Amino acid sequence: MFSKLRQSLKKLGQRTLNESNMEKIFAELELTLIRNDVAVDVATEICEITKKNLVGEKVGVFSVKKSLLEAVRNAIEELLSMEDITFNLIDRINEKKKSNLPYVILVLGVNGTGKTTTIARLCQLFKNNKITTIVAASDTFRAGAIEQLSIHMKNVGIRVVKGQYNSDPASVGYDAVDSATAKGINVVMIDTAGRQVTNKGLMDELIKIKRVNKPDLTLFVGDSLAGNDVLHQAEVFNESLGIDASIITKVDADSKGGAALSIAYITKKPILYIGVGQGYNDLEPFKAEWFVQKLLG
Repeated sequence: MFSKLRQSLKKLGQRTLNESNMEKIFAELELTLIRNDVAVDVATEICEITKKNLVGEKVGVFSVKKSLLEAVRNAIEELLSMEDITFNLIDRINEKKKSNLPYVILVLGVNGTGKTTTIARLCQLFKNNKITTIVAASDTFRAGAIEQLSIHMKNVGIRVVKGQYNSDPASVGYDAVDSATAKGINVVMIDTAGRQVTNKGLMDELIKIKRVNKPDLTLFVGDSLAGNDVLHQAEVFNESLGIDASIITKVDADSKGGAALSIAYITKKPILYIGVGQGYNDLEPFKAEWFVQKLLG
């Protein structure tokens, strides 16, 4: 996990830093970050924070205050601390329980990100925390999507509200919310058709689903292995609909690690969980300290 970036940063960290080579090393640091899927703006910001953490002006001469790696570590932690790290999904669901209304989660993402599996993992997480869930099969666009979702939900013991293919996905979500309200179910998860962000018709459809169902949480699911593509996806979904948080999948197979960092910074929204395996319990809370430790060792 994150092996390429970790090795590159460690190699840079072994260099002797002084005033004469400082700009060259920081240029290499920025390039290293960009090559490992860190967005250009994010890489520049990390370098700027690192410079501030690393050097102090003393009689017109820069003096090194700490090692480069330590300074990079502090810069990434500082950057991630800008996000809403107090976001606790389980606590928010339990708080909504008091109103006797379901907590509605709208799940977004492009095709192939592991969105359906992530929904199943969240359902398993909720079950482990004594939270009841129902899922709306609002992907009425892709052939086989309802059946795929139904198989996953059967595996974790969750009921699915279904419509017909090509039916109105917003109505399927509405029916699920209505059913959950009547039966006292704690959470409604609305699965949506994976879509490319360039498809205006499908993006407009999402806007309608959100307007009709008024979700408490609009959740973006992104593939860690998609590199800078996932960053662009998160940006467009955030601009078009407004996302509240993200989940990053396939992190265990990611040798670079920059995608999660970039998404958190660019969207200014928290990453709640990361997918780290194949099972339904392979969903871990995203913590800045853990991320930096994996990144830098």
